[in-house]
Amino acid sequence: MNILMIGSGGREHAMIKKLKESGRAEKIFCVPGNAGTAEDAVNTEIGIKDHDGLIAFAQEKDIGLTVVGPENPLTDGIVNSFRAHGLAIFGPTKEAAELEASKAFSKELMRKYHIPTADYTIFKNAGDAEKHLRISKHPIVVKASGLAAGKGAVVCMTLEESLAAVNSIMSDRCFGSAGDEVVIEEFLTGEEASVFAVSDGKFYKILAPAQDHKAVFDGDKGPNTGGMGSYAPAPVITPELMKEIEDTIIAPTFEAMRIEGRPYTGVLFAGLMITPDGPKVIEYNCRFGDPETQVVLPLFDGDLTDLLYKASTGGFDSNGLLPVKNEFSLCLVLASGGYPGKYATGYEIKGLKEASAYADIVHAGTKSAEGKIVTSGGRVLNLVSSASSLTEAKDKAYRAASAIEFRDSYCRSDIGDKGIRALKN
Repeated sequence: MNILMIGSGGREHAMIKKLKESGRAEKIFCVPGNAGTAEDAVNTEIGIKDHDGLIAFAQEKDIGLTVVGPENPLTDGIVNSFRAHGLAIFGPTKEAAELEASKAFSKELMRKYHIPTADYTIFKNAGDAEKHLRISKHPIVVKASGLAAGKGAVVCMTLEESLAAVNSIMSDRCFGSAGDEVVIEEFLTGEEASVFAVSDGKFYKILAPAQDHKAVFDGDKGPNTGGMGSYAPAPVITPELMKEIEDTIIAPTFEAMRIEGRPYTGVLFAGLMITPDGPKVIEYNCRFGDPETQVVLPLFDGDLTDLLYKASTGGFDSNGLLPVKNEFSLCLVLASGGYPGKYATGYEIKGLKEASAYADIVHAGTKSAEGKIVTSGGRVLNLVSSASSLTEAKDKAYRAASAIEFRDSYCRSDIGDKGIRALKN
């Protein structure tokens, strides 16, 4: 079948690479894509908010499956629009995507259905939020309730920091309308992990667990980014713990959404904290994570086209874990200097061919200009390597990084170290 991918980041390029392995994927189009997707698919300039234009394109090109990468089209209701025209599309409806669009909604759902998460309070008024903070124990977490590109959660060690976070989110509107309300929640201790479950609305399939590195600097220091690297499978999630996560979080969440009249299709991304009291939900996302997708998909020992099509058309007949290859995968992000703050773009990228000897090159913030590949975003490239050990996978990714050059490039030096230490213990 012909496939349409919507998005332009590393996640979308990684999915296209995996879809290409399928015997069912005939021709793949990407809207709008990047310099890497242009090599593995056909980039097409249609606005991702232009539902009518995308539907017309899907009909014209006889698209058998549309896959949505980023959250914004999903929360805008693109799945509803495509389904109204009888088109198969992978992702949740607008109603189901509220799990990510509103942290307030997701927290209330978890409380109602007894899904483990941090204690919290929701505020629509900055003054009320500040009064609450003055009598609260710190550290504490302040979150913009709406979509904030993965950067809406602020861990505050002191009262001064938490008051500043509320002022920035609600008064200065640093995240725009996403800060119309805030969720203030207890600070959880433990280790973070990401679990992805693909659902057709009735049944679900779970992929290998991953671990992301959100902070910009080594040692998890500095502000949060969209993700500076990842690896899978995450050793913090043992088979026994995965069973607990499935029983207490994944299955109850899908059942809660069904009861609420919002049956969930597509992928549910559960961002978890593995606490001394067990796994708890930090947040839900309604799409594949980035850069976790880049390491989870290489380990999936199956046909991605078949998986996503069945999820889009009600083709599952049972719940369970998906088959996983007996190896490790690691993704190292090369970013523009200054990210996640201000950064410059348009710099030529050199050494891609040399780097490909060590890792798979997944493009994120890149574009073609005058016959050259140049930077066009904060997270520029993903270097993805797989090996029989996590140590070897890390070594290959950093060898690839040493071959690539672009002005002001930056990467963390400790991606995967947490998992390597855990495996040695």
